[in-house]
Amino acid sequence: MTTVRDVREQAGSTPITMLTAYDATTAAVANEAGIDVVLVGDSMGNTDLGYDSTLKVTVDDVASRTAAVARGADDALVVADMPFLSFGVDETASIENCGRMVKEADADAVKLESGEHTVELTERLVQLGIPVMAHLGLTPQRMKETGYARQGTTRDEGHRILDLARKHEEAGAFCLVLEHVPSNLAEQVTEALTIPTIGIGAGPHCDGQVLVVDDVVGLSTYSPPFSKQYGDLREQMLEAVSAYREDVESGAFPAEEHGHVADELDDLY
Repeated sequence: MTTVRDVREQAGSTPITMLTAYDATTAAVANEAGIDVVLVGDSMGNTDLGYDSTLKVTVDDVASRTAAVARGADDALVVADMPFLSFGVDETASIENCGRMVKEADADAVKLESGEHTVELTERLVQLGIPVMAHLGLTPQRMKETGYARQGTTRDEGHRILDLARKHEEAGAFCLVLEHVPSNLAEQVTEALTIPTIGIGAGPHCDGQVLVVDDVVGLSTYSPPFSKQYGDLREQMLEAVSAYREDVESGAFPAEEHGHVADELDDLY
């Protein structure tokens, strides 16, 4: 079973693979494929819950999906992505929400979209035995402020991200996600830290990579330019469901082999 220590020790060595999952079935596939870390992302708001952003995802949503993923992933490290306003507002509530993911939903760690407001919280959570994955660069929970634009594109922004990365490492974060930042910034942050970085839209120099599973298998109707589609599951599902509908409408399904006849029931009516 992959542990927080295992992931931390992969810095500068074996590339870390991380993929999102929101249900036990998908988690089991990721686990069987040898994925190191399964992230129960708040991206479920867009992929599974029909929202136009992650902002409406609740603690209950993440807790339920995390528990399902934990049941499906026997070997991968399971990380719960803390949703908007579930942390950083009140320390007691933040700790309770994060603790719930570990205590009740069987997460191995939590991920926080990070900033100055999460440095002390990260330290406190780690003190309490809740491992923290930090997240800098594009943080979608701030989309009302930043949109989905690339972050860290100026020297001031780059220095700010590097400074925050160091602060979260010092606070005890075991890993750092860098999202949608210039590749050369991600490279410098990776070199500056002893904990591993995991990139998404951050180039090839991070210690690992993460993508949304819907983008990887081809379920999404839209994928960001930094993702890569490895399958076309949406088209395969459409073909299968359409074939089922046609068979029902034509009477081809169910056929004789899809049912059972009990001879003793022939004369009931």
